[in-house]
Amino acid sequence: MRTFSAIIEKCKETGLYVGYVPGFPGAHSQAETLEELRQNLKEVIEMLLEDGEPSLESEFIGTQNFVFS
Repeated sequence: MRTFSAIIEKCKETGLYVGYVPGFPGAHSQAETLEELRQNLKEVIEMLLEDGEPSLESEFIGTQNFVFS
């Protein structure tokens, strides 16, 4: 079983949710809802994995918050 982390953002211009898996070429999608985006990303990743084990360009580590006063 494999686990991939996705970055999710909302485009201010289009209002669409945009998601991508860091370091995984081609693993990206967009959608009008978060549920639709989740399903789209799942399908894209499954399709890419059909070609074999991906050669990831980087490894997702996490996020960092910065607080300024």
